[in-house]
Formats: sequence, C-alpha cells, structure tokens
Amino acid sequence: MTGQAPAIILGIETSCDETAAAIVVRDQSGNSTIRSNVVRSQLDEHAAFGGVVPELAARAHVTYLDHIIAQACREADLTLADVDAIAVTAGPGLVGGVLVGLTTAKALAAALDKPLLAINHLEAHALTARMTDKAAFPYLLLLVSGGHSQFVLVRGVGDYQRWGTTIDDALGEAFDKVAKLLSLGHPGGPAVEAIAMQGDPKRFKFPRPLLREARLDFSFSGLKTAVRLQAEALAPLSDQDVADIAASFQAAVAEVVSVRASQALERFKAELPQARPLLVVAGGVAANRSIATALANVCETAGATLIVPPIALCTDNGAMVAWAGAERFALGVRDPLDVTARPRWPLDLPDMKVPDVA
Repeated sequence: MTGQAPAIILGIETSCDETAAAIVVRDQSGNSTIRSNVVRSQLDEHAAFGGVVPELAARAHVTYLDHIIAQACREADLTLADVDAIAVTAGPGLVGGVLVGLTTAKALAAALDKPLLAINHLEAHALTARMTDKAAFPYLLLLVSGGHSQFVLVRGVGDYQRWGTTIDDALGEAFDKVAKLLSLGHPGGPAVEAIAMQGDPKRFKFPRPLLREARLDFSFSGLKTAVRLQAEALAPLSDQDVADIAASFQAAVAEVVSVRASQALERFKAELPQARPLLVVAGGVAANRSIATALANVCETAGATLIVPPIALCTDNGAMVAWAGAERFALGVRDPLDVTARPRWPLDLPDMKVPDVA
C-alpha cells in the first residue's frame, strides 16, 4: 500500500524543550518535501536552572504552540484544511509537554475531521534518514541524545529490534552533567565540544566503561564520576584544566561510541549478509564533530555507509514527526482520538507494529 497517493502531513513536537511544528509532503514514490519546519527553542527559559524544568517546558508549549502551528502553515503557504492528517509526538518524553501537543492535535483532528497519527518520538528519529537520504531498509540506527543512547536495527516502519542501550545516563545527559560540573552552561554538548578544542585529550586517562564487553550497551555514569573526582582533585580549576578535562572526556566518549559502532556493524553484517551495511546516526549528539569523525572512520573501515541527517533534523523538530506520520499514513495507519500520552515508549514493543490493513 506504500505510496498510493501524495500526502500532506502536519507534524507537532512538544516532548521536551522545543516547541515545533512542520508541514511535510510525501509523494507517490516516497520522496519528501519539507514545506515548513518551525522550531522554538526554550534554552532561555531553562538556562538559569542548568537543565530542563518540566513544568516550565509545558507552560511554554501552551503559550507558543498555536503560534508555531500558524507560522508553519504560513511558511508552507497552506491552511490547516489542506493537510491530509495530523501527526503528533505521543511519547516518550516529559509527559506535561507531550500532553500539550497531543491535546492540541486531537482538537485539530476532531475540528477538521482529519486523521490523527500518534507518533513515537524515537521512531521519528529512526525514520528521518528516509526523509533526507531515502535510506533503504534494513539499516542500523545509533540514537544518541539527551534522553537516549541505543543501537536499533530498523527493519521497516514499526519493525525495530533494540540491540543495545544505556544502563544509566544517556550520552547527551552525560555531556550536560560534565558541562554543569565544569561551569560551562547549558546545553552541555556544544559547550563541552567548544572548550575541548582548546584542550589536551591525552592529559587524563578517563575510563571507557564496558569497552571490553561483547554486549552493545553503554554506561556513562562511571566516566562522569571519574571526571568529577578529577575536577575535585585539581580544584580550583584553571582554564586549561577545564579544557583538558573536557577534551579527555570527549576522547573517552568518542572511543566508546566508535568501538560499540564497530561491534554493531559486525553483527549487522553477520545477521543480514545480503543487506548493504548502513549506519544512521540521529539525536543531538550527532552534531559533535569528534564523535562524527570517529564514526566516519569506523564506517570506512567496516565498508559501511554513514548517514547523518542535517543537525536541524537530528535535534527535536516537527518535520521528523510529520515524516514518521507520512510513512505510517501511506501504510494505512490511523489512530483513535482517545490515544494516551506515554512518558515511556520503547521502540521494540509489539504495539509499534503496523497493523495489516490490506
């Protein structure tokens, strides 16, 4: 049933601290056109607290979402009546924010008599490479963000197998905590990367958790603790100390991620010998140049293709939600208006499967 007709999809994203809406068109051949993609970051609201405050995030979504949707329509030169369906993040995420977007989408779907598509935020990240690069199934996904660090085998829309995940902190969370420890500000990822460029990555030999284990899981809490202990031992820190700690931390992370990616690609080639090895990286940490370079080297060595969508589409945005909705819409999926918000929603649950609508 894929690609029976072009579809215009409105996507709404409010799972964390970006209020976003977009309109994406999927044509009969599965090609995409992003007509608009409006994102309002809440960095200013949360900066003073060193991290995202859930209640403030939800309030900001309430204040701005209607205006963001209206702007997305204006930039697309379309009206809400022109869209074929409304896709919205229904989880996972901060439940207050998810509820704001989901309630708005339900109201629009009911008022306009349009289908509702309740989207798993992780699936939206997983399918972005199909929108930007027409990635063919199957492929290996490395999702690295503030809330998630995992390897997922993507076999098709709704068909996912998780191969590894974090057993404690997500990678983006680890960056944020190290940045806070070093008084670098929020968000932590860009701040750590910027100061690390001035540092010596070999000055401190921080641990590489789980590095010698065969499983594809991550652990960053021990690394984060080692950074804290080193910072306390050197206190008060000089500017060079901060740069060297950041650089050494980033080097440890890059090595862990690259070793895990190499192992994951070997498993991919062993279990799917007929498939072209393809690694897709998604999530905000994909913007880190040190990690991106390490992954590019891994893929070159493994004879695999690396796809990293543009950073604006790796971080949270409405276009990825709209595209995931378009993929499901083309397969005949429609969701009921009583669908509930889900603060936790792993990709490999049975309810992610696309029902047989033939």
